Amino acid sequence: MAAQFGIRLRKGAAATAVTAAVMAALAGSQAPGAVKDLPGGTSHSAEAGDQVPPSDDHYYTDLPPIRPGDPQSSHDLPGTRKPGADADADPAESQAGIPATVLDAYKKAEAELARTRGECKLPWQLLAAIGHVESGHAQGGKVDANGTTIGTIPGPPLNGKGFALIRDTDNGRYDDDTTYDHAVGPMQFIPSTWAVSGRDGNGDGIEDPNNVYDAALAAGYYLCGDGRDLATSDGMRAAILSYNHSSEYLATVLTWYDFYRDGAHEVPDGTGPLPSRPHTPTAPSSPSTPPSTPPSVRPSPPGHSTSPTPPHGSTPPATKPPTSPGTPSTPPTTPPTTPPTTPKPPAERVTALTKTGPATLATLTGLDFDVRPAVRALDHEGKPVAGLKVTFGVVGDTDARFSGAKSVVVTTNAQGTATAPTLTAGKSAGKFTVRASLASGKPGPVDFAATVTEPAADTLKPVDDKATYEAKAGDAFEKSPDLRASLDGKTVAGVRTTVTVLDKDGKELAEDTGPYALDADDKKTRALTLVSDKDGVLHLPNLHAGDQPGTYVLRFTAGKATADVELTVTDPKAEEPGEGGSASPEPGTGSESPAA
Repeated sequence: MAAQFGIRLRKGAAATAVTAAVMAALAGSQAPGAVKDLPGGTSHSAEAGDQVPPSDDHYYTDLPPIRPGDPQSSHDLPGTRKPGADADADPAESQAGIPATVLDAYKKAEAELARTRGECKLPWQLLAAIGHVESGHAQGGKVDANGTTIGTIPGPPLNGKGFALIRDTDNGRYDDDTTYDHAVGPMQFIPSTWAVSGRDGNGDGIEDPNNVYDAALAAGYYLCGDGRDLATSDGMRAAILSYNHSSEYLATVLTWYDFYRDGAHEVPDGTGPLPSRPHTPTAPSSPSTPPSTPPSVRPSPPGHSTSPTPPHGSTPPATKPPTSPGTPSTPPTTPPTTPPTTPKPPAERVTALTKTGPATLATLTGLDFDVRPAVRALDHEGKPVAGLKVTFGVVGDTDARFSGAKSVVVTTNAQGTATAPTLTAGKSAGKFTVRASLASGKPGPVDFAATVTEPAADTLKPVDDKATYEAKAGDAFEKSPDLRASLDGKTVAGVRTTVTVLDKDGKELAEDTGPYALDADDKKTRALTLVSDKDGVLHLPNLHAGDQPGTYVLRFTAGKATADVELTVTDPKAEEPGEGGSASPEPGTGSESPAA
């Protein structure tokens, strides 16, 4: 018997059209013609009318709670509200929390895909939905400062018992199993799939499925495969089914996608909510059958939740047996002598807000700060205060931002600590302040001094120091010189360098003379500014020779570091030896010739 599933209907939400279309398609079992290269390393083929095969993967089936006051209805949603939970409580706020580093990875993957696969229209909320279902956002955000999980997150062995049969492909490198493969990491990639789909999302030169930046970017490219447009219902459906070809998985991911689109917020790493309902796979011989008609809608009043059907394989919660008729309840023998004490809210308990870690922050323009500002809240006994909202704000004339925002709100964890998300410097150098404060203003704010400086270089050296650069007047140089910026022997990214065309003696040229480049407006320029890339390389745009033959100097300057590259412009009218006949006398000129 297949597990029952349903999907939240979100009236008036932008995602409703996608969800409704997907569910209508599911009702008819219209699976894609072919779904290839699944994260499980398998391929499924499902023609129209075929049954959707069961999941091959391990994932969590918890579904988000209904938000208080939300006029949406819930029907047959396992996990909509945990049994015994207070109906008046609001679990939505905690369930909508995504750990800071994990959320940053989702958003950076979205930005990168927007740049390289703009036609895909990948929303970060889809990565968040899959990340929640696959690993609970890396087990609640248990990652280090670089985004690598603290410990591994292996799925079950893919030994053919309830899951696909995939024998070891990585010699146990990622899953510590040399017999069978396991899904690994925050987005649960199979090692064989990672070998061809892995990406480097944090720029450290390593493709690691256990790093949330790498895994999120790889998942984004994977979902955007086959030219999909995720702004359409067909594209969204095909993308999710390519990740795990299961109707239940599709419904679960779409429900979380809708939930995050309705609102999500950042929480400190390691404090994210953990799902608790793992999927129980169906044996391969018993494929699950999707419903032949769409689930019926049974509206519930706002704030009311019907009793959910437990997912397949779970045990309903035990209930207290009713008291037998006629048996009076036994009153307590001793009435309570002390009335219960209502604990004070966190904002009233805190008496001290202190820094944790360094008080100063520093980085180069365009780069992330290595240290994330953090504070700790304590009460009058020196005990940590959890659940306190702390605002981190950027104060001063700077374009540094927390994931694009000038201020963020972070809630203190069980240790009373609130850690700001990664702060990224902009293009402007200078000093500013990061201020951590409470809404009440007391205790007073905590300030961190931040400095952004321009990257410096002590050496500028041509990448190819044996190359020569020559072109005919009126033509373009076949290639332009690239230089590498370094400091103390190490390459430096973000070094701002001026490039000027001079005469052979290093003096300024007369106006409109000598080689030139084209700026962004396609205008000639002989003075431009370059910034070194992540490998420290300064890439010069295509150079044009100009109309005046001669020798010129291309001067690169970055602070005290300079380098000159020689350019040669030849006269195209000058005859090459042997080409114009001038090297040999013409017949009849009276020139001597050897005797016969």
